[in-house]
Amino acid sequence: MATESEVGELLHRRGWRTAFTVAESVNAWAALVSVIERGYRDNIYEYTNDLYCRNWLHEAWLLLDEHVVQLWTPRIKALDDQYKAVTIDDDGQALDQFHRLPGPDLWWWRRHPRILTGDLGHSLRSAGAIGTDPDTA
Repeated sequence: MATESEVGELLHRRGWRTAFTVAESVNAWAALVSVIERGYRDNIYEYTNDLYCRNWLHEAWLLLDEHVVQLWTPRIKALDDQYKAVTIDDDGQALDQFHRLPGPDLWWWRRHPRILTGDLGHSLRSAGAIGTDPDTA
């Protein structure tokens, strides 16, 4: 198993744009979940790009020292639970219209925001997603 910096460098060499740290990726996941709670207004392509912070955490967890995993897992689990609460599981049907879905173990790709607003909401509705729209309430 590897340290945080070693994992960041390894994943960077595997194609990630930079050598992220666990803290950076957890903070990105937290920020995304927070925006989804309020209504993600950007476009579908920014949204799918933003989901990759959770992919990085998934890949890193397979490589990190057990101590680091134990330290961060409660925070990530809490964010995952929060994400599940503000999204709807549609087995990825809506997102799959715009982005090829990764493997089934990456469950966050099989959900879409419950609040459908802005450009993202328009795109997901066009792909059959059902949710609430605070702009029309």
